[in-house]
Amino acid sequence: MSDDDPGFKDILDNLYDGVYFVDQERRITYWNKGAERITGYSAEQVVGHRCMDDLLNHVTEAGILLCLNGCPLHATISDGTLREAEVYLHHKDGHRLPVMVRTSPIRNNKGEIIGAVETFSDNSHLSSMRSQLRRLEDITLLDSLTGIGNRSFMEQRLHMALLEYQHHRSSFGILFMDLDHFKLVNDTHGHEIGDRVLRMVTTTLQRNLRNEDVIARWGGEEFVALIARINETSLRNMAEKLRSLIEQSSLWLNGKNIGVTISIGATLIQPEDSTIQSMINRADQNMYRSKKAGTNRVTTDLSDR
Repeated sequence: MSDDDPGFKDILDNLYDGVYFVDQERRITYWNKGAERITGYSAEQVVGHRCMDDLLNHVTEAGILLCLNGCPLHATISDGTLREAEVYLHHKDGHRLPVMVRTSPIRNNKGEIIGAVETFSDNSHLSSMRSQLRRLEDITLLDSLTGIGNRSFMEQRLHMALLEYQHHRSSFGILFMDLDHFKLVNDTHGHEIGDRVLRMVTTTLQRNLRNEDVIARWGGEEFVALIARINETSLRNMAEKLRSLIEQSSLWLNGKNIGVTISIGATLIQPEDSTIQSMINRADQNMYRSKKAGTNRVTTDLSDR
């Protein structure tokens, strides 16, 4: 895009979606206001850099770094084919954000490909999360640090899910999650950075669950998620997705990335569960088995079979 076309630039800058242009070397030549809003990076911070220069670092659900293998922009520059994919970009604040990306080639007046344009939109259902928070009737049900529900809130939601299961057999699962070696983060970098890491983890978890799922801070560095209408195999897949995205999230501080991993215990509601405590205990035990097995992993009831 040239500076002598202000009308076209104004149109792109006022789009809600993110838009950026790259040349054949995937060097960013234009970055609109939507891209700034979604990613946290200003145009001044990214224009002139390549998109893989420790900026967006798109990864798949499995944690595969697309800049090294399978980049839609690179493929479009190579063959001129339009592409669409759901990926997870690295926000400036460290968390992983799900976005829908669409890539198209840019050609010169001879029809030769000289770069590509990518548009992307936030795919994290922000409106649904805001509605969920508005349904918290009492501010005492919110965790003040992370802004999500606290333990009391989750206990209420679990009781409601259990009643629904007892009356209608609506299956659900629990993910009990604990950050690995989080004390080391606080001891090394201080509690202020530790709090930022907790908020980063919260955002990654919150934005990568489905609309009907619920996440809460159970206490300290522990989180519990209630996963609605799911079977055990899908519950494990969900847990592995979250584990991978936490591993791929990091804060940039003083020239280095600060990240954490998470150990997860997963369990599904069983007919013999007469209280939520039996489910919580089972999920908690599975989480500790993940810790003992080396951390940064998922353990489910299926692990015993």
